[in-house]
Amino acid sequence: MGLGTYEQFEKRLFAMKPNIYIGKECVGRDDPRMAAGFYCMKQTFDCLYDERYRDVCTATSHITGETINRFTHIHQSVDDLLKKQEMTRLLSHRVGGCIQRCMGIDAMNALSVVTYEMDQACGTHFYDNFIEYMKYVQANDIVANNAQTDVKGERLKRPFEQSNPNMYLRIVETDVDGIGLDGKPCKGIIVRGAKSCNSAAPYVDEIIACPTKFMTKNDNAYAVAFALPADWPGIKICALPGLRHKRTHIDAPIAHVGDVESLTIFDDVFVPNERVFMNGLAYPETTPYAGFLAIMFAHFHRHSYTGCKPAASECLASSAALVAEYNGIEKTSHAQDKICHIIGIAELVYAAGVAAAYRAEKSPSGTMVPDEILTNAGRKLAGEEIYGEARILADLAGGLIATLPLEENFYNEEVGELLSSYIMRDPSIPAENIHRCFRMIEDQIVSDFGAGQLVAGLHGGGSPQMETIAMMGGYDLEELKGLAKYLAGIEPEIPIYRRKTVTPRRLLEKFKKAK
Repeated sequence: MGLGTYEQFEKRLFAMKPNIYIGKECVGRDDPRMAAGFYCMKQTFDCLYDERYRDVCTATSHITGETINRFTHIHQSVDDLLKKQEMTRLLSHRVGGCIQRCMGIDAMNALSVVTYEMDQACGTHFYDNFIEYMKYVQANDIVANNAQTDVKGERLKRPFEQSNPNMYLRIVETDVDGIGLDGKPCKGIIVRGAKSCNSAAPYVDEIIACPTKFMTKNDNAYAVAFALPADWPGIKICALPGLRHKRTHIDAPIAHVGDVESLTIFDDVFVPNERVFMNGLAYPETTPYAGFLAIMFAHFHRHSYTGCKPAASECLASSAALVAEYNGIEKTSHAQDKICHIIGIAELVYAAGVAAAYRAEKSPSGTMVPDEILTNAGRKLAGEEIYGEARILADLAGGLIATLPLEENFYNEEVGELLSSYIMRDPSIPAENIHRCFRMIEDQIVSDFGAGQLVAGLHGGGSPQMETIAMMGGYDLEELKGLAKYLAGIEPEIPIYRRKTVTPRRLLEKFKKAK
């Protein structure tokens, strides 16, 4: 099949067993609090059939040769990376921010790199498992997320040193008997632990679990990766719905957008061997690859951010420009400077992703890996600027975005017309347009969901500090110092300094030597 429809996706998820916990309730995917997340996922299906998006939203599978959803594709070329970035940007425009499906594609691409190299070095067969899994994902247009961030417990201790050994997801037992996805007896592993900051888990087909950091030889049980249906026995999704203020009269696309975060618990979960992509307990020699997979996912995810974060910034800039017009200050120099600042950040972040794609290297598995320095530079800039962009929008809009009366008040028989008359600015602009504009900005930066998206803009895919660590870990400062030594007269010859392409593989070799 390759190209799915939203109707097929919704039918699959509504048929899943309820395992989503909201307060005291255990609910299914048809709970109305999931609708805002489903709306985002809908865009990733509907745009497959829209000629304006089809070129960037579809790809040709290198495994089967079939036309597939690009969200299930393994990047094989620079063009693939560029189209993935553009797809992410264009679809993110449709929801005013995060499109929520990039975690799956980024985890799959990371696994495609790491499982292949791990098998070549260790003699395992996890890449075979991965390829068979990808055939299933691509044929059914499966939506997946990535459960990576462990709850971590005592932060200064290694996983094996924790008072509670389950503070990092771990393998409790290996080579055990259980029931596979086909309902037949099979061998597998038992895992226990939890993953936090697990976006979109309540409305995906599959949860992919990956390690969160490099592991030592004492952390073998924590070197684990796998994929399972999101309603698999033992998976418990403790959800936090992120919703905008409910609309009753002035419906708008932005009012339908939201997400649901999760702390996902793996309560002695059986994972069939065919769905296991890393098992450090059974194969200790694979343990160093846990960190390689962790950083490789982060790397691909940060490249996706060079698509979605420019889109989020452009949506803020668009709102800033509109509210500046409505407030009558659009032509002032201070408004122009502030809007220009947001646009500039968006373009620089996107440019970093484009440059990273052009400097990509093909991994031994054939997957294209974008340049790490440029990818992290773009993501770091986006994270550092997100609150400043919100501040600019708040500055141009004014305090009304935080004090706007309830929507229902504008339709109250006694005060509705008066309210509409008192929010007027330019008499040529209808009161409803002004109301819609301010209600939209309220949603963007004042609502629970809007505030959560600002935090996600800072920390999603790694905080700016993590990008600093990644960049400085790969940047050769000694080589760079050669320029200063020449200019200062310390060295007589100027070096020909051209920074080499950097990918996360160097960290694997560095870690192996250290441990």
